[in-house]
Amino acid sequence: MAPTTSQVPPNHESAEDTTDSFVKVLAESSNLKSLPTQFTYSNDSKGLYSDSIPIIDFSQLTSENPHQRSKALQELAKACEEWGFFVLINHGIPETLLKAIIDVSLEFFELPDEEKRRFEAKSLSDPIICGRGSVITTENHRIRLWKDFVKCYVHPEFHCPEKPQILRDIVFEFSEKTRSVARKLLQGISENLELEQGYMDEALKLDSCFQLYAANFYPPCPQPDQAIGIPPHTDYGLLTFLIHNGVPGLQIQHNGEWFNTNSPQNSILVNTADHLEIFSNGRYKSVKHRAVVNSEAMRISIVMANGAAPDAVVGPAAQLVERDGRALYRPMKFIEYIETMQSNRLHGKGNLECLKIQDDE
Repeated sequence: MAPTTSQVPPNHESAEDTTDSFVKVLAESSNLKSLPTQFTYSNDSKGLYSDSIPIIDFSQLTSENPHQRSKALQELAKACEEWGFFVLINHGIPETLLKAIIDVSLEFFELPDEEKRRFEAKSLSDPIICGRGSVITTENHRIRLWKDFVKCYVHPEFHCPEKPQILRDIVFEFSEKTRSVARKLLQGISENLELEQGYMDEALKLDSCFQLYAANFYPPCPQPDQAIGIPPHTDYGLLTFLIHNGVPGLQIQHNGEWFNTNSPQNSILVNTADHLEIFSNGRYKSVKHRAVVNSEAMRISIVMANGAAPDAVVGPAAQLVERDGRALYRPMKFIEYIETMQSNRLHGKGNLECLKIQDDE
């Protein structure tokens, strides 16, 4: 999302102009006594805790033992249908790599501001964007988010900032490893949908699948109950992977309630996204989620969004449409969906809702 500058004046208790600052710099300022007004967001950030958030054992999903694999496939189907979210364990990505990408992403946010400003968005199609306190509009109010971020397209073409020097190598390796895991998860999802072997790969052109790396930096916030890291939204793509530095903050919506997400060490949080809902003709829902902030500790999350090929036209799978009697969503080219969502900055499920076919159509 292209960063812009809020026109709301800063809180008078802060002696400096906060409208163009990185949130990290603002949070570390000795002048900051309370939350600047342009960050104020009406927000009930409390979440429930649940022991029933699904856990998927990737090693069983890829096991040669038919009983183990069948059980894992059933658990994957239930997680996608009922939660749109699961915790992935035993995925085979080395813990050293998970730690490395968090550490080197933190190094990026420690770079001088002038280095990060090189990647301020000039257009929505920029392959690398670094931003601060992105602006959202809710009920005619412009609100800045309590986060800094960097994101870049890493597949089918690879883009990444040159500094820190090791960042490119770590992000490239993480992209490769997560892409392999995503393909195997999608293979299991395809089997659960009872699609012909290879149909999903061909229809979505997964050999040229889209991947986006993003790092979100949330510094401690003086009044976390009045701010938001990322407001409720759904993701474009098929599956979103997320890891973090051990500080909680991701909440998912389930049956109208917000739930905190806890994850064992070395696990990956996975949520189903808009294009899986479209492709499954509504069987698997794109889960709404948000990022809340806290006053005690810095949080960083690393996201890898996995989607169809940029030029793939994504609509409901033909075999599912035949089974259901009609398509529930209009098709759209994957990259056009991203550009539409980013340019419109639609809230919640806005973009997905626009593609839904109404009963009377």
